[in-house]
Amino acid sequence: MKKVLVIGGGGREHAIVDALSRSARVGKIYCAPGNAGIAQQAECVPIKDTDVDALLAFALREGIDLTVIGPEASLAAGVVDAFRSAGLKVFGHTVSATRIEGSKEFAKRIMEKYGVPTAAYRSFEDYSEALEYVSGRPFPAVLKYDGLAAGKGVVIAADLKEADEALRDMLVDGSFGKGRVVVEDYLEGPEFSFMCFVDGARVYPMPLAQDHKRVFDGDRGPNTGGMGAYTGLPFITEEDRRFALDGILRKVAEGMVAEGCPLTGVLYGGLMKTADGVKVIEFNARFGDPETEVVLPLLESDIYDIFEAVASGTPVADLVWSSDVTMGVVLASKGYPGHYEKGFPIEIPERNMKIYHMGTAMKDGRLVTSGGRVMMCVQRSSDIAEAREAVYSDVDAVRCDNLFCRRDIAHQAFEA
Repeated sequence: MKKVLVIGGGGREHAIVDALSRSARVGKIYCAPGNAGIAQQAECVPIKDTDVDALLAFALREGIDLTVIGPEASLAAGVVDAFRSAGLKVFGHTVSATRIEGSKEFAKRIMEKYGVPTAAYRSFEDYSEALEYVSGRPFPAVLKYDGLAAGKGVVIAADLKEADEALRDMLVDGSFGKGRVVVEDYLEGPEFSFMCFVDGARVYPMPLAQDHKRVFDGDRGPNTGGMGAYTGLPFITEEDRRFALDGILRKVAEGMVAEGCPLTGVLYGGLMKTADGVKVIEFNARFGDPETEVVLPLLESDIYDIFEAVASGTPVADLVWSSDVTMGVVLASKGYPGHYEKGFPIEIPERNMKIYHMGTAMKDGRLVTSGGRVMMCVQRSSDIAEAREAVYSDVDAVRCDNLFCRRDIAHQAFEA
């Protein structure tokens, strides 16, 4: 039986741990650092997800057979490079390949070079030059920090005032660190997420999902890390899916091989169906969150086999997905994504509920809130309406004085 180390401590990692717990080949799961929910299915290890030396020492000491990396920060810190140098098997991208997410400009150059459809763009280091360019362009304007920003470095500015504030934030105040800003043309249409397991030029698609970034119903308010997600998108045709797979994700995977930085983990395409066809909004170099929490429950193959094959550079032999659909709703701390309080007790009833923990902890023997996004209730069914009814029933059963959620997850599925 295999020993697996999962790196990270959010809902995405809880979903990965949950999938690994269903594997016939896995005997022991560790998670660094994990959270209170993950601790019910794995042994949590108090090591920061970017502490490369400590993570490597632990994996060597415990004889870990396979390591699976969740967060982008771990990839950017060089965990994969260090583990491979030590002869360890690891699922995730090298620092070089992680640039597909870590640098918006790098991703744009790859798309431009290999004919992948995306919005036209220009990049800037100088605040004044960027502001001058934006002021002469139509609004809304899309402004992206050229680096890792935990999913929050994108601003869609409705007017010059908003653009000025965002550019000053990114280029003058350095809220995300020193970097560049990519200014893109604004695209319109429904967004969707397409994740694939990728090993060099081999690409294995997962079910499509749609995330809900805005904090309030009706897609209003500031962007968050994601307030919910679902699978089974009626507005995406099989032709759309096939183009996204062959004309976007496979092309990028092949392009990264040609550039000498092959992908060896998950490639996440943040895509949009525009009037001119499917185009790329962004790429991520890892499982999306909260999409992972609604996609992995549909996997019927043994996920250890998939992780091991990609990490070893061998073809994935078997990849089977359920035809069901899933829906997940995030319970977040009041005030998120702005200031919020922590430490509120949570009571989860004894019933058949699938809950992935995002920001929870144990305090004096009680489960308490410890983050902005606290947990995600997920339900599956053959029908999206049934899944919605079931998941909101679960949401209403959770007791906590400081949580809120969106009530319109999957609204585009019902409007389609």
